[in-house]
Amino acid sequence: MAIRVMLVDDQVLLRTGFRMVLAAQPDMEVVAEAGDGVEALQVLRSTAVDVVLMDVRMPKLDGVETTSRICVDPDAPKVLILTTFDLDEYAFSALKAGASGFMLKDVPPGELLAAIRSVHSGDAVVAPSTTRRLLDRFAPMLPATGQEPRQELQRLTEREREVMVLVAQGLSNGEIAARLVLSEATVKTHVGRILTKLGLRDRVQVVVLAYETGLVRAGGGHG
Repeated sequence: MAIRVMLVDDQVLLRTGFRMVLAAQPDMEVVAEAGDGVEALQVLRSTAVDVVLMDVRMPKLDGVETTSRICVDPDAPKVLILTTFDLDEYAFSALKAGASGFMLKDVPPGELLAAIRSVHSGDAVVAPSTTRRLLDRFAPMLPATGQEPRQELQRLTEREREVMVLVAQGLSNGEIAARLVLSEATVKTHVGRILTKLGLRDRVQVVVLAYETGLVRAGGGHG
């Protein structure tokens, strides 16, 4: 079954370009488009979508608030943020709101397609090193969650905490396996348990929580 993609961007020309790229893929189908967040939420009420390509800066309702409203539903489509600027504070806010990753709008088509497939498969690892740099820059500037999220980490085993730190530092499953001398399948199992125990959607949310709890500090160190 083809991946059902929705394009949300206030620039018609950009949507047209993305649609042409996606339409050429046998495993993808553009099922909906919207020019702003309000329209996107309306369309999603009646259209089944797997992945939303979401602009951040739009009229009426921006991509951050739209993402937040979409991701309230546990069965919501995955959201991939498209931004013009690397290390964009809007992209950071969107990750906190539940987006599965972000890409620059001028990304080569092959990378965009790979990102959509990655997000759809549940890996949600879109440029993890870039995500970490984004968090390094903006995490200290944002207010705390108001809870004591460090308590959540007590649910994890020592090995799971170890894996969580390495995920937050931007390492892939293969790199984590090599670092901890484990099989890649074992690492994947640990990551799955971390997601389940902490009630997280994907690896990007693991990274965000690791920063919020102080498990990983800005600059890449860990507490």
